[in-house]
Amino acid sequence: MKTTQLIRLISIINSLFIIPACSAQNPSESLLEDVLEDLSVNNDINNSVNTLNWENELEELSNRLQEPINLNVATREQLEQFPFLSDIQIEHLLAYIYIHGQMKTIYELQLVEDMDKQTIQYLLPFVCIKAINNESSFRWKTMLKSAAKYGKNELLTRFDIPLYKRKGYEHTYLGPSVYNSVKYSFRYSDRLYAGVVAEKDAGEPLGALHNRYGYDYYSFYLLLKDCGRLKALAVGNYRLSFGQGLVISTDYLMGKTVYASSFNNRSSRIKKHSSSDEYNYFRGVAATVALSKDWDISGFYSHRSLDGVITDGEITSIYKTGLHRSRKEADKKHLFTMQLTGGNVSYQHNRIRLGITAIYYLFNRSYEPELTGYSKYNLHGNNFYNLGIEYAYRWHRFSFQGETAIGKQGWASLNRLQYSPVQNTQIMLIHRFYSYNYWAMFAHSFGEGSTTQNEQGYYIGLETSPFAYWKFFASFDLFSFPWKKYRINKPSRGTDGLVQATFTPLSNLSMYLKYRYKQKERDWTGSKGTLTLPIFHHQLRYRLNYSLGDVLSSRTTLDYNHFHSQDRAANKGYQVTQMISSQLPWARLFADVQGSYFFTDDYDSRVYVSESGLLYTFYTPSFQGRGFRCAVRLRYELNKHFLLITKFGETVYLDRNEIGSGNDLICGNKKADVQMQLRIKF
Repeated sequence: MKTTQLIRLISIINSLFIIPACSAQNPSESLLEDVLEDLSVNNDINNSVNTLNWENELEELSNRLQEPINLNVATREQLEQFPFLSDIQIEHLLAYIYIHGQMKTIYELQLVEDMDKQTIQYLLPFVCIKAINNESSFRWKTMLKSAAKYGKNELLTRFDIPLYKRKGYEHTYLGPSVYNSVKYSFRYSDRLYAGVVAEKDAGEPLGALHNRYGYDYYSFYLLLKDCGRLKALAVGNYRLSFGQGLVISTDYLMGKTVYASSFNNRSSRIKKHSSSDEYNYFRGVAATVALSKDWDISGFYSHRSLDGVITDGEITSIYKTGLHRSRKEADKKHLFTMQLTGGNVSYQHNRIRLGITAIYYLFNRSYEPELTGYSKYNLHGNNFYNLGIEYAYRWHRFSFQGETAIGKQGWASLNRLQYSPVQNTQIMLIHRFYSYNYWAMFAHSFGEGSTTQNEQGYYIGLETSPFAYWKFFASFDLFSFPWKKYRINKPSRGTDGLVQATFTPLSNLSMYLKYRYKQKERDWTGSKGTLTLPIFHHQLRYRLNYSLGDVLSSRTTLDYNHFHSQDRAANKGYQVTQMISSQLPWARLFADVQGSYFFTDDYDSRVYVSESGLLYTFYTPSFQGRGFRCAVRLRYELNKHFLLITKFGETVYLDRNEIGSGNDLICGNKKADVQMQLRIKF
C-alpha cells in the first residue's frame, strides 16, 4: 500500500512537467479537426449527397468538455467516444482503476500502461477525478427530481445569409435564400437528453406552400442512459451503431487517417440524433437493457417517411439531400415509408466481446431502381435483411476485432489486428471483403469506397514515436473492386500509400510533412467506357502550428497536388493558407482570420481548405481553378448564458466570370456569405 502511495506521489510531482503544455491551446480540438479533415478529404466523399455531417459527434464532445467524465466511474462505452484512445489504452486504464482503486489525481494517468504523454494531453480536457463514496442505487424519482432542479437548457439558432444570387431564385426556388435552424436541448448529467430541431435550407419556403407548418424539417429526441438495468432508451429520432458497421452504423469517426486510434469502430450502440441531417437517422423507439454484468440486449423499431421518385407505383430512386427548394424537389418529399426493426445481443467479459446484430426493413412500395452497369447487383424489392456476428479479443499487446455479415444476397467481412510491441508504437492490419452483391442500406465501415459493397483490400499501418518530439505514421492499402464502379467499366484495383512525420519540439509549436500516393483506374473521359487507364495522384502537405499561450495561435498550410493518367499530361494544383486566431485579453472576444490562395488545372487536381466554423460544424470546401478565399470569424461570450458567433467568408475566382451551373449559377466571380449563430443557456 505504501508503495502505491509513493508511486502516486511521484506521479503528482512529474505532472508539473505536463501542466505547462496543457495550459496552452487545447490540443484535443486540433486533433479532432485533423481527424475530420482527413476523413472528409481522403475517403471518397466528394458530392453533396454523401457529405458527412459532423454535428452529432462535435456536439457530444463539446458537452463532454462542459461535463468531464469522472475516471473513477467511467465505463468502457464512455471512453470509447474519444477517437484518440486505442482499445489497448482503454483496457489498461480500466484495469489500473480496478487493481489500484480510485485515482487521487488526474496525473496518475502517467502510471497507466501504454498511456503516453501526448494522449494524456488530449484526454485531460474531457476527464476529471472525483472521489466516490458508496453511491446509492439508482432511483427514478431521485433522478427526475435532480433533472428538474439541475438540468441545463440550451437554445441555439443559426442564420446563413448569402451576399450573392443564384439563378434558381429567379424562377425556380420557392423560398428565400436565407438558411435558418433553431435547436432546443435539455441535458441532465450524462443520463437524460431531450430536444427539438427545426431547419429550413436556403431556397425552401417558410410557413408557405409545402411547408405551411413553418420549417421544412422537424426533429425531436429523448434519450435516457444508465438508469439501473436500462442502459439506453431512445424515443423519437436516434442513431444506431453496432459492431464494425457492416450491418448498421450512422457514425463517421472512422476511416483512413494518420491517427491509429481513429481506425477503431466502437460499438456506440444507441445515440440521440440532434443534428439537422435529414437522412442518416431512425425514428421510433430503441432500448438497451443489461441482462447481467456481461450480457446486454438491444431492440429497436423505426417508421419514417423518405424522399424519392415513384414511377408506375414503384420506387425508382431514393432522394438523400433533404433539399425541397423547387417544385420538382418538393414533389419528391415523403413519397414512401420505410419500417425497420431489429436487435443486438452482446456479451463482454474481460478480454472477450461477442455480439449478434440483425435488422429487417421494408418499404410500402417495391424498390425497383434501374440495375445497369455498375449498379447491376444493387438490391431491389420491398423487404430486406442483414445479419452480422461481431467478435473481439485482446491478449497482452494484441487486439483483434471483426465482424462478418450476410444480407439478402452476398456477404461481407472486416477484421482488424492491432499490435503494440512497445509503448508509443502500434501496428495495424486490416482486411475487408465486401462482395459485389452485398447490399446493406445502413452500413458504414472502413474502405476505399463510400459503401460496404464491391471491395476487397489489405491495409497495414504503423504509428511510432521512437525519438523525443517526433512521431511517424506510415500506411499502405492494396484494394480491388471485383465488379464495375462509377466511371470504371470493368473490375479494377489500386494502391494507397501515406507517410507523415510530425515534429513537436515545444508544447506550443508543432509541424508535420505528409505525402500521399494513390493509384487507381478510371474510364477515360469521352471513351464511353471503352478505354480504362490507370491514374496517379500525388499529394504533399506541410503544416505549421504555433500558439502564444491563450492569446494568439497561428496555422500555416501548404498543399501540392500532382494528378496524371497514363501517357497523358499532368494536372497540378497547390494552395497556401494562413490562419491567425486571437483572444483579446480585456474582453471575452475571440477572432479567427484565414486567407487562402489556390491554383489548380482542373477538378482532379482540386485542393481542400478547412476553416473554423460555427458551433458543432466543420467546413472543408474544395476549390478548383485560380483564386483566393478569406474568412473572418468573431466569437463573443457576453457571459456564461449568451454566446454570439459571426462569420464572414468570401471566395474570389480570377479565372472565370461565372460560378457554378444550372440553378446554382452565380453571375460574377465572387461568392460571399455571412453566418450568425446565437446560443442561450439557462
